[in-house]
Amino acid sequence: MTRILLTRNRLAGGCILAVGLMLLCGLNLTKVWAAGPTRVSLGTLAPRGSIYHQSLQSMAEKWRQAPGGGVRLVIYPDGTQGGEADMVRLMRVGTLQAGLLTTVGLSELEPGVAGLQSFPLAFRDFDEFDYVNQRLRPMMERRLAEKGFVMLFWADAGWVRYFFKEPISTPEELKQRKLFAWSGSVEQVDIMKQLGYNPVPLETADILTSLQTGLINAVSVPPIYAARSQFHSYAPHMLDLKWAVLVGGLVIKQSTWESIPPETRKVLAEAAEAAGREIQANGRKEGDEAVAAMEKRGLQVRRLTPELEARWVAAAAETYPKIRGTIVPADIFDEVQRLLKEYRSSSSPSP
Repeated sequence: MTRILLTRNRLAGGCILAVGLMLLCGLNLTKVWAAGPTRVSLGTLAPRGSIYHQSLQSMAEKWRQAPGGGVRLVIYPDGTQGGEADMVRLMRVGTLQAGLLTTVGLSELEPGVAGLQSFPLAFRDFDEFDYVNQRLRPMMERRLAEKGFVMLFWADAGWVRYFFKEPISTPEELKQRKLFAWSGSVEQVDIMKQLGYNPVPLETADILTSLQTGLINAVSVPPIYAARSQFHSYAPHMLDLKWAVLVGGLVIKQSTWESIPPETRKVLAEAAEAAGREIQANGRKEGDEAVAAMEKRGLQVRRLTPELEARWVAAAAETYPKIRGTIVPADIFDEVQRLLKEYRSSSSPSP
């Protein structure tokens, strides 16, 4: 009897061990089956099929082929995830892990980023702009990292220009227009109102219908965006002023980035940098081309005399004291002014 019981116990123990091994193997298999490329969901306002979207798609393919299983980048263009403030909220809760954002969205993460863009008529050309921005960006990247985000690339879409339903020439006439303003820029809207302007806060997806209905009759956007969205059909007059450079970049949650193996991250970072260079080069080049193309389709470009341009620059400078410490943190504002002065001093011809 004892021998029989021992035999049964051995059999039972063997069965338990076998079941345990099967469960363990099952759990391991589940992990293997569940494993696969890391998924990164990216939101952006960039229109589907635009040069920005195409560069992201090319980057996504390189990410897919990266070592260690790659990364699956899922792109949501056209603002399908909402405005930039909405996308930032989705990143914070984990619904999105990345975003190609302008400074409007990036400033939601780190207010100092506004210093890269929020200076109307401050820069005379791309050389001035690049000098200042290349020196500010490392500081911005450190601050973004402190907030839990990694900047994979910076880029811009070239100069922002003003488009109007009726032609204008002076700053005073601008105050009589109903101006598009980013819905996420509450401080900017307040400042514009204080200075006598009439801003209408909107999401970019609402610009075209707002021009059609007369809710707005002036909009400031890069020409390439105006051409693609057909804004010039309803606002056929453009003021030839380099109002500001539309700055943006690709940001990803630090927790997501650090969950990817280092050897994979290296390839991803290189692909992202290449995409950023491509976006910037194409954005600047196609901005001028877009103006020429719209002129052929009836756009009227108002080119100013030096005297009129000086009036616009002076009017823009009136906004600076209100921008400092509200839209742009005071230390960043002062650094931009210092760098701009430094550049102009070093590049001015010797007497």
